[in-house]
Amino acid sequence: MSTLASPALSLNTLVRLKRSGLGIAPRAPRRLVVPDGMTAPLGCDAVAVPADLGVLLVPRLPRVGCIYADSSHWWWLVPSDSDYALEWPAPSRYATGAIVPDTPRTPHLFHRPDGTLPYTPPIPLYLALCRLTGTAPAWSRPISA
Repeated sequence: MSTLASPALSLNTLVRLKRSGLGIAPRAPRRLVVPDGMTAPLGCDAVAVPADLGVLLVPRLPRVGCIYADSSHWWWLVPSDSDYALEWPAPSRYATGAIVPDTPRTPHLFHRPDGTLPYTPPIPLYLALCRLTGTAPAWSRPISA
């Protein structure tokens, strides 16, 4: 009788086998697309907020750019690197490259602004989010020595 040792399986292999056995393929990342006729000379990132919070943000902003929506979140297009030196307050999520993770479908365009720029100004959006979530803006927090 032969005793052959079976090779060890990694966690990635086990997950892949389980998904393939159930017919579940990993979701490809989805990118929010700038609408036709608009340009994004500064690149695009996105900020996601729960939909109920999104409704409260709109009247607090001087300009609203493209907003995409799915069943639970609103996604706001902002210029690339709008997270530089900022910690966007929870429950918001910052998405570099406007890549929307873990969604079954790409969110649909909910609001399109007049003009050719798709952006919501990031600083007013950040400040409005801080106000609504009770979070102090990053630059007003005490610095520890």
